Amino acid sequence: MNLFDETKFIMKKNNIVANKKLGQNFLIDEDVVDKIINSAMIDKNDLVIEIGPGLGTLTSRLIDKAGKVICIELDPKMVKIISDRFQLYKNITIINEDVLKLDLNKVIKDNRTEKIKNVKVVANLPYYITTPIIMKLLEERLDIDSITVMIQKEVAERLETIPGQKETGSITYTVWYYTTPKIVANVPNNSFIPEPEVTSSIIRFDVLKEPRIKVKDEKLFFKIIKTAFMQKRKTLVNALVNGKIFENRDEAESILAKLGIDLQIRGEKLTIEQYREISNYISDK
Repeated sequence: MNLFDETKFIMKKNNIVANKKLGQNFLIDEDVVDKIINSAMIDKNDLVIEIGPGLGTLTSRLIDKAGKVICIELDPKMVKIISDRFQLYKNITIINEDVLKLDLNKVIKDNRTEKIKNVKVVANLPYYITTPIIMKLLEERLDIDSITVMIQKEVAERLETIPGQKETGSITYTVWYYTTPKIVANVPNNSFIPEPEVTSSIIRFDVLKEPRIKVKDEKLFFKIIKTAFMQKRKTLVNALVNGKIFENRDEAESILAKLGIDLQIRGEKLTIEQYREISNYISDK
């Protein structure tokens, strides 16, 4: 039975209709599954965290490859399906929780063993919560080695681009601060049922042991970036003055000029190093 027929069979057997509210699109392309699994480079030394396993398409491959798989699924119907489907496997734990509310540090700590050398996140993420999930995985400083996920192509391109170049978003700086991102493959709409309206991409983030750059005040560093992107159409000077990073325009222009930053530049055009210089200068005041 191919993956398409298997998926239709499971859906019919369990009277399942994809929940649009939860962003459910079920993967039916075996080649895409292979690309995700191969990109994640999983072996028996790995603890894999799968977010939103759905019907268990990826899960079935993960439990064969990994030492242990933790599935985090919000939908009780999907929890029942994968619980029944994989009940004979000893290396899987299913958590019926909202991943955004879950203490992932504790999950990892509780499931680490002497045999587990690496922790990896692998998932086909719902489009509507892609950014919050990725931000959570990075900002909580989880003890993970890599994140391999399928997300909307447009978002993947924004995350992969070098900060300061085309399609930069505030999350781009966060991604590059903590990881090295790389788009592995693009995935057409017809790889899913129901078909989403957008093209997807598989993207892998290799998590750095230490942040890419050193800043004196990390909280201030990210606050400056977020403030600059809250008013993207304004110049950096106006955005940071309006956001109370600087007391007034004269102060903003004076400091940016000392740092050699164009006073007409917009926030998305700055490199991650330039944001570091602004943050460190303010920290030293």
